[in-house]
Amino acid sequence: MTFTVSGLEIEEFRPLFGLSDDALRARGVIRRRADAKPGFPCRVTLEDAEPGETLLLLNHESHKAPTPYRSSYAIFVRERADAPARYVDEIPPVMEKRPIALRIFDRDGMLIGADLGRHGAETKAKIEAIFENPNAAYIHAHNAMHGCFAAAITRS
Repeated sequence: MTFTVSGLEIEEFRPLFGLSDDALRARGVIRRRADAKPGFPCRVTLEDAEPGETLLLLNHESHKAPTPYRSSYAIFVRERADAPARYVDEIPPVMEKRPIALRIFDRDGMLIGADLGRHGAETKAKIEAIFENPNAAYIHAHNAMHGCFAAAITRS
């Protein structure tokens, strides 16, 4: 089964880039500087930021469905991000070596299952198996440890 892992659209975040720390703070956003790699996963580029690079730490509503499973949580976005990443039938670098929780949703935005991939190859195999179920409309990947949204996964 062919699938696509997509980074978040940049337009939501672009107005925040370059704002002062005070202006960001007034919006509930914090500028951070990466001090390690891995450790600062960008949700647009689906890559870890390089040490010294600046990112925005902000709350993002990742699941906007009008259901009990509506969800928002903290994410990182690199200030130099310019376009969302798209990976077809492969796992992006940011998800390769992290345990990833896979939340499976139907067309109505209701959770119908979940799984866990401990590394890239296992995560890919689990995604392919999930999409064998015709009721699985899309998957939201989350970092299993911290719980933050990682990426949306759709059938290609």
